Amino acid sequence: MEKLKCIIVDDDEIDRLTVLSFAKRFENLSILGVFESADEALSFMEQNPPDLLFLDIDMPGMNGVELRKQALAVPACIFITSHPEFAVESFELDTLDFIVKPLKFDRFAQTMRRIEEFMEIKHKASLFESSIGGDVIYIKEGHDQTKVKLHDILYLEALKDYTLIITSKKRHCVLSSLGILLKETHFQSFIRIHRSFAVQKQFIEKINTQEIQLSNGAMIPVGRSFKENINILLS
Repeated sequence: MEKLKCIIVDDDEIDRLTVLSFAKRFENLSILGVFESADEALSFMEQNPPDLLFLDIDMPGMNGVELRKQALAVPACIFITSHPEFAVESFELDTLDFIVKPLKFDRFAQTMRRIEEFMEIKHKASLFESSIGGDVIYIKEGHDQTKVKLHDILYLEALKDYTLIITSKKRHCVLSSLGILLKETHFQSFIRIHRSFAVQKQFIEKINTQEIQLSNGAMIPVGRSFKENINILLS
């Protein structure tokens, strides 16, 4: 994978230089700029979009949270701050990690492993980008796009922040939670029967209170909070 372009923003010089020195130890990072104010960073990003932000929160003028709100197009954001009380608010802004100062290298290295994992998943499993005739999706896999017919999908399975799309021939992966995927128009025919599974009615062979058997022999568990949806399947 290509190097990740990053920007560091912190009004404290020592903290700023600490993040910079740690970042330089990772060959997969390309440092676009280092700034002491959010306003300077935002102006720079308009012409130089990064892949990753390392942000302090409590800064004069625009703070780090406000900066992130104006830069949500940046895929990943790491907050490094002395104020743990901002954690809840920050994670509403697609925050990948939240580090409380003083920053230590071991903790920074842990964050880098999380970034690498996130970017690898994002690279390999982007959500479908277009559809044809309403019954086909294209799933980006590496540099290729795979056409998948919606009526060939047996079920959907949630795996953390991404979802497996299971057909009789192959398992595809998209970077989207199951809940978000089911809100898409393309997936309105799927019925969620478990926090981790959604199925299509036409592939169901047997139903009981504990599990559902599909036409390919797969056994899908029924979650307690989704039993009402079983009544929809039986109706």
